[in-house]
Amino acid sequence: MAVTVRGAGAADVPLLAKLADEIWRQHFIPIIGEKQVDYMLDWFQDTEAIAAQMAEGMAYFLAYADGEAVGYCACKQEPEKLFLSKLYVRAAFRGQGVGRALFDAACGCLEGRKAVYLTVNKHNSRTIAIYKRMGFAVTDSVVAEIGGGFVMDDYIMTMQMEE
Repeated sequence: MAVTVRGAGAADVPLLAKLADEIWRQHFIPIIGEKQVDYMLDWFQDTEAIAAQMAEGMAYFLAYADGEAVGYCACKQEPEKLFLSKLYVRAAFRGQGVGRALFDAACGCLEGRKAVYLTVNKHNSRTIAIYKRMGFAVTDSVVAEIGGGFVMDDYIMTMQMEE
């Protein structure tokens, strides 16, 4: 399977929202429930939210396997670190290097920053294990109210980048 990654732009927003809807429903409903998934998709992964994030400097990347869109990620430069906001791969394509290719594309945005960090749901044990194998470590824990009676109960994981 040949995996390619490219930067996403405004024309890709509907595709990104479609991927988000598919991946989130499959992966996160067992972890946080359908109501919270619905709320969070509307809150930050619908077309308006993705377009607004891009306008505010969030860089999105799309991964393709043999010409088919199979995942995406998004990152934002901060003064000291790179925030890996999203990294999602369709279920049938996990474990095949797609996530790593997306991560490597996001790291192209480091521009001298010495660390990458992300948030991950505390009950998303498979993903936490993957990030640990990649070199991330849990550096903090946060519970954030996001409205609608929901919270994000996450670990903050950080990877120090080599000089």
